[in-house]
Amino acid sequence: MNSNKTIIEGGRFLVPGSIQPVLSGYMMIEDDLITYIGEDKPAAGEGVLTVDGSRLLFMPGLVNTHGHAAMSLLRGYGDDMVLQSWLQEKMWPMEAKFTGDDVYWGTALSVLEMLKGGTTTFLDMYDHMDRVAEVTEQSGIRGVLMRGAIGLCPEDVQNQKLAEAVEFARNWHGKADGRITAMLSPHAPYTCPPDFFMKFVQAAHDLDLPMHTHMSETRHEVEQNVADYGLRPVAHLEKLGMFTRPSLIAHGVHLNDEEIEILAKYNVGVSHNPGSNLKLASGVARVPELLKAGVKVSLGTDGAASNNNLDMFEEMRLAALIHKGVSGDPTAVPAPEALLMATEYGAASIYLNNVGRLAAGMKADFIAIDIDQPHLLPHSDLLSHAVYSASAKDVEHVWVNGKQVVKHGQCLTLDEEEIRRKAQETFESLLKR
Repeated sequence: MNSNKTIIEGGRFLVPGSIQPVLSGYMMIEDDLITYIGEDKPAAGEGVLTVDGSRLLFMPGLVNTHGHAAMSLLRGYGDDMVLQSWLQEKMWPMEAKFTGDDVYWGTALSVLEMLKGGTTTFLDMYDHMDRVAEVTEQSGIRGVLMRGAIGLCPEDVQNQKLAEAVEFARNWHGKADGRITAMLSPHAPYTCPPDFFMKFVQAAHDLDLPMHTHMSETRHEVEQNVADYGLRPVAHLEKLGMFTRPSLIAHGVHLNDEEIEILAKYNVGVSHNPGSNLKLASGVARVPELLKAGVKVSLGTDGAASNNNLDMFEEMRLAALIHKGVSGDPTAVPAPEALLMATEYGAASIYLNNVGRLAAGMKADFIAIDIDQPHLLPHSDLLSHAVYSASAKDVEHVWVNGKQVVKHGQCLTLDEEEIRRKAQETFESLLKR
């Protein structure tokens, strides 16, 4: 079988964390891997597809490490509310009506938005996950998928949810040419009684999979945990055994020094969701302190119902800006660090070791942004521009696993017109149920 080769000529490539963060030259892709990146033109042989890289900036695909894709159907449905009221009064009553088809179209809308906006990998914690996996397989995106489970229900319902989570992981882990991987995901310590949580920990051991949960998103949640269990959430999850598995927690807004030390000790990743945390007035996570302690901090959008878009460029910019404002230190989260949080740190925190960097041997998940635009000129510092000036709308091309899935801003794998129509129809039908 002949390999498919593509060579990008005359491009500029972002390599954050290296001596030369912006490299001018060439990149070669063979099948699903990057095989060369450098200043000199590689010998390519015959039958090679050539891409003109001039006027484009190439960067690793963005990695969104926390979200609920189907919640795009509830975008704008509950705004300017605190988390608990927003969940109990707006989200949970509507989500209780969701069918598998609703989840399919909500996920398709989100995946379309993410791919067109340069996100090549997303994490999704939700229900009806077979339908989420269908969209992931069809669209060409990379997905880390899990059946999220709320345990505020009778034991037989808990057991059914756990069985669904395990079955989903068994059926889909490693599928879609390896683009789909699975994790196990009890929703949160405040929605999952200890016994239920520990069953998930055991299942994660049995299946040898990582774990993901919401944690310490609000001050109220932390206080409730202390009232219920006599422990703050980090110590509580440590006691339940979660950190005996590779783990990623979402939010981690309200952490004290001791908790940060525990997370660092167990190598637990934190998905920082600045847009969602600001909108729900949950607070600002202690990201500079987490990074200093050696905790892997990645970026997530959360669902489009609490962020209202899935623009990872916006999350990078927020992550770089808010910590400067809160700390009074302009170096708190510099642009290269914000970019790493959205790419390499993100991939590492969801246990994808061959994603997140432009380098030989890495998966060919990368994007190109059009830098020949007024807000991206002059080309003084292209890494800075990617973080502080660019947006999802600047994405011109997207490749995942070596296949081009967005070309000149158009998604090649999904029917955008149908998805837009179906998403609107689905929302209107939810309102009437």
